[in-house]
Amino acid sequence: MDLIAPELLMALAGGTAGAAGEQIWTSLRSLLGRRPSDGEPYGEGELTALAEAADSAERAAELAEVLALRARQDPAFAEALAAWRRQAEALEGMRTGAGDVHNAISGGTQGNVVQARDVHGSINFGG
Repeated sequence: MDLIAPELLMALAGGTAGAAGEQIWTSLRSLLGRRPSDGEPYGEGELTALAEAADSAERAAELAEVLALRARQDPAFAEALAAWRRQAEALEGMRTGAGDVHNAISGGTQGNVVQARDVHGSINFGG
């Protein structure tokens, strides 16, 4: 299995993917908590470490490595992780960033002005 992008893991850990991202992050925690057929679950420490420092590319890369290793060792985990990854990557495509917007309108008379974020469709001012 290819490594999951550390940037995706960082975005989910940092909450920049919104409520849906939080649900996917929680589902990854549940997935890591499953007991493998040959012993104790592992990877939860790396997940917690990334949650505590969501902007750490190093911690994200460590988690990605652990996920890939565990997937190679446990076919059932690999299948569940692949399904999780499809959900997470689909969510990543919808994400538009942290949402910081800084606009300034000043001086004189203004015509039509729109301040918006994530517009999905037309904006019309009428006739």
